[in-house]
Amino acid sequence: MTDTAVAPAATLQVAKFFNRELSWLEFNRRVLAQAADEGVPLLERVRFLGIFTSNLDEFFMKRVGLVKRWANLNTSPASADGLSPRQQLAAIRGLVTNLQSQQVALFRNSLLPALAAEDIHVLRFGDLPARDREAVYEWYRAHVFAALTPLSVDPGHRFPFISNLSDNLGLFVRPPAGLRGGVELDAGELQFARVKIPPSMKRFVAVPTATKGGKRVHRFVYLHDIIRHYLDELFPGVDIRERAVFRVTRSAGIQRDEIEGENLLESVELDIKQRRFARAVRLEIEPEVSSELSHYLLDKLSLDPQDLYEHPADEYDSLFEIYDVDRPDLKEPRWRPVTPRRLADPKASIFSVIRRQDVLVHHPYESFHASVERFIASAAADPDVLTIKQTLYRTTPDSPFIENLVRAAEAGKQVACLVELRARFDEGRNVRFARQLEKAGVHVAYGVLGLKTHCKTSLVVRREKGGLRCYAHLGTGNYHPKTAQLYTDVGLLTCDPDITGDLVHLFNFLTGVGEAPSCSTLLVAPFTMRDRTLKMIAREMDNAKKGLPARIWAKLNAMEDREVTEHLYAASQAGVKVDLVVRGFCCLRPGVPGLSDNIRVSSVVGRFLEHSRIYHFAAGQEDPADGEWYISSADWMYRNLSNRVEVSCPVRDGDARRRLLRLFEVHRRDHVNAWDLAPSGSYTRRTPPKDAEAGSPEAVGTFETLMREAAH
Repeated sequence: MTDTAVAPAATLQVAKFFNRELSWLEFNRRVLAQAADEGVPLLERVRFLGIFTSNLDEFFMKRVGLVKRWANLNTSPASADGLSPRQQLAAIRGLVTNLQSQQVALFRNSLLPALAAEDIHVLRFGDLPARDREAVYEWYRAHVFAALTPLSVDPGHRFPFISNLSDNLGLFVRPPAGLRGGVELDAGELQFARVKIPPSMKRFVAVPTATKGGKRVHRFVYLHDIIRHYLDELFPGVDIRERAVFRVTRSAGIQRDEIEGENLLESVELDIKQRRFARAVRLEIEPEVSSELSHYLLDKLSLDPQDLYEHPADEYDSLFEIYDVDRPDLKEPRWRPVTPRRLADPKASIFSVIRRQDVLVHHPYESFHASVERFIASAAADPDVLTIKQTLYRTTPDSPFIENLVRAAEAGKQVACLVELRARFDEGRNVRFARQLEKAGVHVAYGVLGLKTHCKTSLVVRREKGGLRCYAHLGTGNYHPKTAQLYTDVGLLTCDPDITGDLVHLFNFLTGVGEAPSCSTLLVAPFTMRDRTLKMIAREMDNAKKGLPARIWAKLNAMEDREVTEHLYAASQAGVKVDLVVRGFCCLRPGVPGLSDNIRVSSVVGRFLEHSRIYHFAAGQEDPADGEWYISSADWMYRNLSNRVEVSCPVRDGDARRRLLRLFEVHRRDHVNAWDLAPSGSYTRRTPPKDAEAGSPEAVGTFETLMREAAH
């Protein structure tokens, strides 16, 4: 592997901050680099190409929709780097078209040939032998044809609604002359027609199995290619002059911070319905299309020419279907999370284990099922547990947490669940969960008006000999069994009375009425987290001036808050060593002489999605294990610190601190999955040194190192 320098999002400017949107696109470039990395198993590379596309779709729905709204208002301030909304849109377009060109070249020139060499073929329908085309046609008639609905646009038919991210065929047709709906049609006039590809159908159609040397050969054709081939059957007697696949992206909408009226549940349900009809923000269409067809669609969708992206219909968003091919030799070896050592005895009471010592768990290296799920399941089944309280931001449709909360309520325990109805793209699911829990007798709350509840906390109150004892889980990730196998997160199981006492106050605030919670150990946004964080940064500055050990380490998903950034700049100038591991976008500019000389920013991207938020402050201690450590649900972003209920929990146990310290050491030594951010905004991928010790983080990277350590 050679050094890979990535072009900057923007040339170095006087501005102290990088543009958030362009920095995010640079993160997605690092995802694309995983798809290009020949050291990654082939089908994993295909999966990363699909992730790149789904990331980009979400970016347009959430961020481009917002920037376009600012541009239309003509009153919004410039971004942190000085770009106006319209300048940002132009820069976004330039970077996206560059990235998509790389995506197309990578897929067609590298991945498709590599797949074919492994007898996994993605073919055009017309390239199939006649016998196979006949078999596919029979499948099409039996499983697809009747589900298609040809829609024309003429005096009797309005332009159809194009749903978000749906795949469509757009046509210009010349209909036969005659009456239709009482209207005389001119045979010489072109009119538009549309066929929507059913969203529930797979986009890659498996051709009947073939074998080669006794081994199975996988062959796929595009569903849209089959439909396109037989359009004459949908439009009999019609002269089809042009046909092209297109896709529309709509804004996810701007969620209201303040909900009018008293019924938040009904208001969110209304928002979900309205989102379906949100404004279009992007039109993707095949490159060979005529300007007449593309401009027709732009006009009907109220889009500007710069919102048009010519992109081949290669179904990049559906590449996960190719990844699912049964070829384990072309994937990463399956990782089975290990049971945490202190929880290895399934017969031992988890509460007795926690009483002896706090338990730090690290997912997906350690089992979410054997730790966090077990904690709530044990509480639901334990006759001495009186109360269970939990926050739910995202979870699975068959969530064991919902099942156990219902079971606990039915057993007569007092159960309270704070369900965040405004979790983006999970609103509908959370509304259903809320209604399910309410029917079972669970006390359901929806949080504080104007604030999303993003913290990940559980509280169990248990009757014991000395009275009531509280147990808690505080984590960095959602109570989501599926993502717990894909995202890296940490959590703490504790009965520390200071921590659990604060959590009691927090839940009382979230479910009841009263002043902001007064917490002695937990940092709670938007009330104390920002102020306490800035004070800890200031303390490091004072210690640096006194010649005491001074350092700040942070591992997070995104770095954007301007006030925290300004304080980190000041800390750097005071001599504090700042080391940030930021997986996604970072608006802080590191390594600028006189501004941020002592700040280093890196990003780790690879097998698992880095999701944990961990913060360390030296607090005058030479040994990092003796400093202050926090795990948190919050990134250093304005929304997390000012507009959400978030929690940062101190980690007091020495063993747990040393485990967090090891995590930072592995990230620092990683020369496989790590990238370094330069003052210009470019990221350079580290490469293993020639003398790297076999099996070391330098040689195998973060994920392999931590899997090996967990297994041993």
